[in-house]
Amino acid sequence: MTIEIKAPTFPESVQDGTVATWHKKPGEAVSRDELIVDIETDKVVLEVVAPADGSISEILKQQGDVVLSNEVIAYFVAGAGAAAAPAAAPAAAAPASASAPVNPAAKKLAAEKGLDTASIAGSGKDGRVLKEDVLAASAKPAAAPAAKPAAAAVAAPVVAEGYRIEKRVPMTRLRSRIAERLMDAAQNTAMLTTFNEVNMGPVMALRNKYKDQFEKAHKGTRLGFMSFFVKAAVEALRRIPAVNASIDGNDIVYHGYQDIGVAVSTEKGLVVPVLRNAEHMGLADIENGIRDFGLRARDGKLGIEEMTGGTFTITNGGVFGSLMSTPILNPPQAAILGMHKIQERPMAVNGKVEILPMMYLALSYDHRLIDGKEAVQFLVAIKDMIEDPARILLDI
Repeated sequence: MTIEIKAPTFPESVQDGTVATWHKKPGEAVSRDELIVDIETDKVVLEVVAPADGSISEILKQQGDVVLSNEVIAYFVAGAGAAAAPAAAPAAAAPASASAPVNPAAKKLAAEKGLDTASIAGSGKDGRVLKEDVLAASAKPAAAPAAKPAAAAVAAPVVAEGYRIEKRVPMTRLRSRIAERLMDAAQNTAMLTTFNEVNMGPVMALRNKYKDQFEKAHKGTRLGFMSFFVKAAVEALRRIPAVNASIDGNDIVYHGYQDIGVAVSTEKGLVVPVLRNAEHMGLADIENGIRDFGLRARDGKLGIEEMTGGTFTITNGGVFGSLMSTPILNPPQAAILGMHKIQERPMAVNGKVEILPMMYLALSYDHRLIDGKEAVQFLVAIKDMIEDPARILLDI
């Protein structure tokens, strides 16, 4: 039975996709639900699996081809996979044909002269190698030395001094889309960045004090720093509504909810899954959500709907060692918070110098919508809540 293999159904925000990788070849045995092809869209890589045991009979769309939603990309034959492999066996046995016959006298003479009869063209019946053929072959002295120049030719292009290697590969669909959105943000927004620094000591002390109890109470969920910043951002967004807004044409849209995007780095590029209604989530819910996003992003299993929307984004370059950066907006959002590496530095505290674990914070914002005063107040609010976590609970 022949089955049509179709591209997945794309959401309205995705117009088309690109065939990224065929994991199976025509005629190769495939098990039910086994991955056969990856379809890459602007936001995520979608997997297409086998509908039954069998094999692909024909591939209609090759790697790099653009496909539309539900477009037929291949034909699949159910139940043919097991038969495909044995069918190839007789073909493999065909090349094992016998070599040309050799006259006994010719064979003896070839052995004396150190010649391989397989390399000698026979002039006898059915291509039989005769004594005369061996004598003729031995009378060609140029045949043996010819091997040395060939070896020299292979060795010649080994390395030339100053030679530099380059590799050209096509940009993936995801990387191309990321580049497009970054250029759009840089060219079509009045982007500005303001900085501040935060003492991570209080949060670190709180985490160290309660991390074991927290993990035990929440069934293995570990307490990290990101959940504190998400909670602080939610409260700051409530206080400064403009930071949680977006521009739609000539209108300003103020969102009455906080959907926080968390930037996650993958081998194929940066993706931003969204924590929906973060204002209703506890620390454990946030940590579980972020961990789940990270695992599924690594395996390419995030859904497109999980990366659309979002009213504010947090990105943490500190996990890679970044001390300071200017994050780029994630349109149509109006602001993005950048976290960085925790670095011990000498700080002035009550007239004395103390070594404190400090982190630089960066808030990039669209100046068309957010004034400098609001951006600074927003960043200071986050700083105050991180340096005194009780403020988050007391709403002060």
